[in-house]
Amino acid sequence: MARNCKMKITNNRKMKIKKNDSVIVIAGKDKGKTGVVKAVLPSENRVTVVGVNMITRHVKPSQSNPQGGRTRLEAPLHVSNVALVDPKDKKATRVGFKTVDNGRKVRVARRSGEVID
Repeated sequence: MARNCKMKITNNRKMKIKKNDSVIVIAGKDKGKTGVVKAVLPSENRVTVVGVNMITRHVKPSQSNPQGGRTRLEAPLHVSNVALVDPKDKKATRVGFKTVDNGRKVRVARRSGEVID
């Protein structure tokens, strides 16, 4: 399928990484960096992480920004390139789900079994 087509592909899968999660980048130019998830884009399977995948935007002068110039901001990463940080040993882990005794479904770190939510 062409990259510039007008059709939007919808994603019905639920993402295991949520806003304010601590993640580590496992692939790409920022491999090894850690940060907190700033935004989640489930329709595109992407997450924005604070301080990771920084890009430069050239901004024209406007009334709100009379100086203009270059601004640095975070670009979204594909969710497959990040992994949740295990709260116990601070290493990358996969996410699993478990039902607690009161019937609530919680996220669990597969590495240590620690409850994330």
